[in-house]
Amino acid sequence: MKKIIISTFVLIILSGCAYLGNAHYDDLFGPEQAQERMVPHTTGAGADFLQNVKPVLDTRCVVCHGCYDAPCQLKLSSPEGIDRGLSKELVYDGTRLLATTPSRLLFDATNTKQWREKNFTPVLNERMQSEEANLAGSVLFNSLVLKQSYELPANEVLDDEFDFSLGRSQTCATMGEFDRLADDQPHGGMPYGLPGVSREEFNHLQKWLKNGGKMSHIKPPSKFDQNKIKGWEAFLNQDDLKYQLSARYIYEHWFLAHIYFTSENPQSFFKLVRSSTPPGETIKLINTRRPYDDPKVSRVYYRFMQERTTILSKTHLPLELNEAKLLRLYKQFIAPDYTVTQMPSYKAESASNPFKTFEVIPIKSKYQFMLDESELIIMGFIKGPVCRGQIALNVINDHFWVAFADPDKVATPAVGEMLMQHEEALELPAAEESNALPISSWVKYSVREKKYLQAKVELANEMFKGGEHLTTDLLWKGDGHNKNAALTIFRHFDSATVVKGFIGQEPKTTWILDYALFERIHYLLVAGFDVYGNIGHQLVTRLYMDFLRLEGEQNFLALLPEHKRNQIKKQWYRNSPPDLSKFFKSNREFSQPSGINYETDDPQHELYTLMKEALAPVLSEKYNYTEVPKPLNVVSNMPAKAVNLLPQLSFILVKQEDNSHKGYTIIHHNAHYNISSLLNEDGQRAYDEDTATIVPGFIGDYPAAIWYLNNEQQVNAFAEQLPMMQIEADYGALKSKFGIRRTHPQFWQYSDILHDTAKKYRGIEYGMFDYNRLENR
Repeated sequence: MKKIIISTFVLIILSGCAYLGNAHYDDLFGPEQAQERMVPHTTGAGADFLQNVKPVLDTRCVVCHGCYDAPCQLKLSSPEGIDRGLSKELVYDGTRLLATTPSRLLFDATNTKQWREKNFTPVLNERMQSEEANLAGSVLFNSLVLKQSYELPANEVLDDEFDFSLGRSQTCATMGEFDRLADDQPHGGMPYGLPGVSREEFNHLQKWLKNGGKMSHIKPPSKFDQNKIKGWEAFLNQDDLKYQLSARYIYEHWFLAHIYFTSENPQSFFKLVRSSTPPGETIKLINTRRPYDDPKVSRVYYRFMQERTTILSKTHLPLELNEAKLLRLYKQFIAPDYTVTQMPSYKAESASNPFKTFEVIPIKSKYQFMLDESELIIMGFIKGPVCRGQIALNVINDHFWVAFADPDKVATPAVGEMLMQHEEALELPAAEESNALPISSWVKYSVREKKYLQAKVELANEMFKGGEHLTTDLLWKGDGHNKNAALTIFRHFDSATVVKGFIGQEPKTTWILDYALFERIHYLLVAGFDVYGNIGHQLVTRLYMDFLRLEGEQNFLALLPEHKRNQIKKQWYRNSPPDLSKFFKSNREFSQPSGINYETDDPQHELYTLMKEALAPVLSEKYNYTEVPKPLNVVSNMPAKAVNLLPQLSFILVKQEDNSHKGYTIIHHNAHYNISSLLNEDGQRAYDEDTATIVPGFIGDYPAAIWYLNNEQQVNAFAEQLPMMQIEADYGALKSKFGIRRTHPQFWQYSDILHDTAKKYRGIEYGMFDYNRLENR
């Protein structure tokens, strides 16, 4: 038996076993074979998993192993993910020349044996099922034991042997390779770079693994949910072609949503899925890369599948369905007078183009449908697979507002006719499917975008002649009650967030979206994006988004004085490349004056004030930065030199006299001369212009820093010292005083406080945070 760095004494106390050499496993415990681990939730083993094991996995493991970007694709957020195990293949790989095979749970394999055929390796023992083998042959258990042998330095910065970068090399050791991992990386136990689980938590996991790792799903849907599902599935699956086309459109916009049917403490969430089986039968998922790909069945049925994975903040897109929503959909899609004579094709060149596929549905119906849940639609690309990584997000600014053009003014028959005439110009990169040639594709779509913009500007010059409607009257007011009318997007370098309201200080830029722009953003970055696509697909997607961002900004500029528009745009795009300047010059044909009478030399500030006044009845105050109490509100006015030292997202917990906690978020906004450089973002950084915003509650899904202020005196000291930071050593000293570093001995207790507090603030929007961006400073 191979001697390793973990002391025998620790092993005996914790597990009663030691690591075995690679050659011994098959001899001692037999060959690996997939095991049946699922048991009903009503059994003793099922109840033990749900009550004692799952809470430990959720709060200590899923915070790093929950989604596409989980190390080694190990998703511990569901029984299927646990049993699937590890893969050495990367999901996010910006260098691959050809699209790779998808590896989505529930879709791309339906049982553990199929995952083994796709080269996933187990973290639970799949050899002989005995207590000794179940521990000795489990990568998960041995990773926990390895952690117990390596004590982190208390509340200190870790050495360079720990690599927390997103692109770090991943070992993804099988059980046969684990001995070498333990020798080479004795610090590599789990949770990686964080304190180990408590003795009680370890005992729960050890008992579960020793007994074969039996697992159970959460309770099935309640009768209330089942009745609601029955009604909704009846609506979405009628035989009439008008209903079928409407259901297809609805699904292609809601397929990422976490649906619930009661706003009062919902017990379950559901995903809208495509099935080859009708309501009343067991769901048989249709497996395609994209929601509009050819299902290869004679009839698609839209079904509600219970979401049985742990709810994660970074993938949680809640959507409530009720009777009012059902009536709304009927009025939008069924009541209007139009006829569907045949269902559109699923061929990529047409299915990827919603202007072709759904051209018979009135433009106003489609646009109002998207507006009703605009935060959800935009959240699709903010929280969907496209959002991971700096290259995917450097196409947007760090902080900007989003408003929408009123459908009564821009979703007119004339606009619909123009879109129909230019369907080809509106074709999106997903028409190339998942393997694209970046240069040739870029040239093609650039030409088409210019053609479309020429047609759009020509029509806009007629619609807004003399400045008519070019006031805040152009903006959708949320029908007087819908807070989706105003949104704020924050970019956090390699992740992002969207929230309701105009949040924070006045931003550098703002988007105003119309129907065609909103629809293209969705089909470019959500419905049409393939995280498993090749480098060409990913680059062309990013480059095309440049067009869409510019178009949204141009819509905003149209409300400003005509003689100021180019000057303001130049400020937004300082040091921009020559090809972008040329693109600007070729799209100056919109020549109508603003309908707003400006009174100062700062029309952008005036416009922001007017927009907030016009949308005041529907502006969400949930994250109002002006309501942050003194002295913490000084953060929003910190000097750039101090802001530069802050990570992208910092969460603050402030203990109250009654032992409850209040939460705040500090958001660091990276300033840029322009955001049109694909690979040289650092060269476009305007560090002296960086700003920060502090808001009540929690914005973002990936905290980089956690601060804990125990009393009023600590709040005052923190607020006083934070703006005074000059160098990294100042930040480190402040972190030692008030920060909860990843090496803090009570890290997990503070993590529990953080999540308990977040649950109170976020309500239905709550999900587990992700610690993959937690800093080591």
